[in-house]
Amino acid sequence: MLAGVIGSAALLGGATALGYVGLVSGACPIDLGIGRRIASLGPQLVDIAAPRDVVFDIVAAPYLDRTPRAMAAKLEVIERGSDMVLAAHYTPLHRRLKATTVETVRFTRPERIDFRLVRGPVPHVVEAFILADHDGATQLRYEGEIGADLWRLGQWWSGVVGRKWNAVVADSLASVKVEAERRTATRPGPHAVT
Repeated sequence: MLAGVIGSAALLGGATALGYVGLVSGACPIDLGIGRRIASLGPQLVDIAAPRDVVFDIVAAPYLDRTPRAMAAKLEVIERGSDMVLAAHYTPLHRRLKATTVETVRFTRPERIDFRLVRGPVPHVVEAFILADHDGATQLRYEGEIGADLWRLGQWWSGVVGRKWNAVVADSLASVKVEAERRTATRPGPHAVT
């Protein structure tokens, strides 16, 4: 009797651990369509001392052109079109655990890049990078929404995932700013920063 209880507890614990890993990694998302709660992602604003076309090209290049080898651990373009791609993004979570999100990425040159989640740790994410000219520089605005099912449980899970999501985006925006300003500083012509 005791062995059966211990065996059942071990089995339940193992199933719970596998379910958690599947959910967190995006391999086994919960998409029931009931009790969905939506929360905001961002907004995050970054002022970049570079022309809008330079900033757009830096964000779009790994998707529309060949993905640099240095980004291979973070990004894989599954299908590439002229103004839209299907891409997998990889985010390290723990030692050997990573989250995989698959998103469509649509490009509207030079003012907007839209992302829509296809598969990930939550069933719903839409987000956008909006680029605006601002006194010879660029204001890059990130905004979006995230959603998960099962009412308060989904609201809690969206908060957990959303915090990590916003942090990853903030790191990406900081990298874009550094690269755009570096390129603009070395670029000949009226846009060069002195």
